[in-house]
Amino acid sequence: MFKHWTASLALVGALAITAAAAADKQYGPGVTDTEIKIGQSAPYSGPASAYGMITKTQAAYIRMVNEHGGVNGRKITLISLDDGYSPPKTLEQTRRLVEEEQVLGIFDTVGTAPNAAIQEYLNEKHVPHFAITGASRFNDPTRYPWTMGVIASYETEGSIYAKYILQSVKDAKIALLYQNDDLGRDYLKGLQEGLGAQAQSAIVKAVSYETTDPTIDSQIIALKASGANVLVVASSPKFSAQVIRKIFELDWRPIFFLSITGNSVPSALVPAGLDKAVGRRSDLGQRQRHAGLYRVHEDELPGARSE
Repeated sequence: MFKHWTASLALVGALAITAAAAADKQYGPGVTDTEIKIGQSAPYSGPASAYGMITKTQAAYIRMVNEHGGVNGRKITLISLDDGYSPPKTLEQTRRLVEEEQVLGIFDTVGTAPNAAIQEYLNEKHVPHFAITGASRFNDPTRYPWTMGVIASYETEGSIYAKYILQSVKDAKIALLYQNDDLGRDYLKGLQEGLGAQAQSAIVKAVSYETTDPTIDSQIIALKASGANVLVVASSPKFSAQVIRKIFELDWRPIFFLSITGNSVPSALVPAGLDKAVGRRSDLGQRQRHAGLYRVHEDELPGARSE
């Protein structure tokens, strides 16, 4: 997940911050003639630890940039701290980065809820804030001019699913599982907007889960009982894997869509069992497939096979 854009974003973000800092010789916090210091927090532990791979990849890319001379002669120092995907911990770590480490900006902190916890604080402090999330609240330059989301809108993605379903599925009955935060609610809103007047009748069941839930088995059982023939899941990889395993166990075969936030092959499909993922649809913009959608085939999943 995100593998095609995370490394390049590291350089793009660093260049943007550097340009702003270098406009005046009176550098702000985190910038000298030889160094740019930026910070982030990420879930290296906790229920969304699969996302930690994003920031590990960024750190590796930044090392490569530094080995090639850095940015305009400056080396990038990235301080990356574990927040366990816990919003209070994210705020604690971000305060440390800003007030103690004196970073120039917060670069690609991971997750909707964690970034929501620090958005107000960083804007009050006038600290550049790049957030790995597509939630709509991070695209509000009037209220939060120091914040920018760095991935595509979750609402737009939900709307794309809806339009595809209307065009491709006869008598669609849609079940939705979504994370109970701004991430999940944006997918729900986008799905409803894309369905338009048909939203009320087409969505036969929508249930949420908390990131602290041990399993989502009861939600999947309830969604299957609704009689839905389409399943849309807006989740993180841990829960995507649980969904894939559970619907396979229940022998439920809806047309199945996984959001970009939870469709990682190594972090979701592999833990679920690649054979159980054959035939699933997902949104992977980086593949640039027709309508932004694709169906997982056996030849795309090494080692996968149909039972």
